[in-house]
Amino acid sequence: GTFAAAVVAVGASMAFPSTIQFKDAAPAQGAPGRIGEVLMALVQSAFDNPVRALMNANYIGILAWALAMGMALRHASESTRTVMQDLGQAITRVIQGVIRLAPLGIFGLVAGTFAQSGLEKLLDYAHLLAVLLGCMLFVALVVNPLIVWTQTRRNPYPLVLTCLRESAVTAFFTRSSAANIPVNLALAQRLGLDEDTYSVSIPLGATINMAGAAVTISVLSLAAAHTLGIEVDLLTAILLCVVSAVCACGASGVAGGSLLLIPLACSLFGISNDLAMQVVGVGFVIGVIQDSAETALNSSTDVIFTAAACEAAGRREAVAA
Repeated sequence: GTFAAAVVAVGASMAFPSTIQFKDAAPAQGAPGRIGEVLMALVQSAFDNPVRALMNANYIGILAWALAMGMALRHASESTRTVMQDLGQAITRVIQGVIRLAPLGIFGLVAGTFAQSGLEKLLDYAHLLAVLLGCMLFVALVVNPLIVWTQTRRNPYPLVLTCLRESAVTAFFTRSSAANIPVNLALAQRLGLDEDTYSVSIPLGATINMAGAAVTISVLSLAAAHTLGIEVDLLTAILLCVVSAVCACGASGVAGGSLLLIPLACSLFGISNDLAMQVVGVGFVIGVIQDSAETALNSSTDVIFTAAACEAAGRREAVAA
């Protein structure tokens, strides 16, 4: 589901390219021309020295070393795991503090853009927001029902609309998948789903089932590429879908968490960190609507897929009997 959302976002961005007003924009360094160059750069970044990766904000290298350390720490003692868990919670609190201060910086970015370009630049923001919301609506009303139909072989829309009404509306206003877990658990119980299934899938889905985040990362990254005149071929677009889906699974459970992974996707196109962070700033500008819709899609999809899986399991048991 997350990968399909990324595919929809990349296709919409190709069909309706968006642009972003960059300040002091320079041509992308090492912009890829062929998929081979992108893959080679990806491999070289993944095997970078960990200290140099941190110093140079090499997000691919940081992610690769984080995965390696995570697998190695599976065999760590309980006290070490407790320390790492506390460290993760501390980092999350720091991120939450930065996000709370973000409106001040956003105000400066927007004020500077209006002073230089006038109110007509609002049209760029409106176009970008329309592409984002259009992709999320398409995923919610077309892609997700199609996935449900492949598992249940019946009309998926009663289930989809019920989940959108009872889960997505609440998530839209809370802007937190984690905060919407109790709502989803109660909805799964009312739907009569298997408790052994939804007690695992709902909390897990709130962490890694992030179709809306994949849409956001893909659309904003390609908007930056289009603004800088970087040509994106089909194979590179497919690679971006994979990276966006993986990044979405690692998005932090805070408001605007997916925006912090945009520099990782932008690095595929050789876009500097300074410009990538300007893209993040644009994301925060439209974040009130974008993040609300993103969370609504993420959270409601958890119940939709859980219900589809439970019904598919029931059908298989009935056939076997």
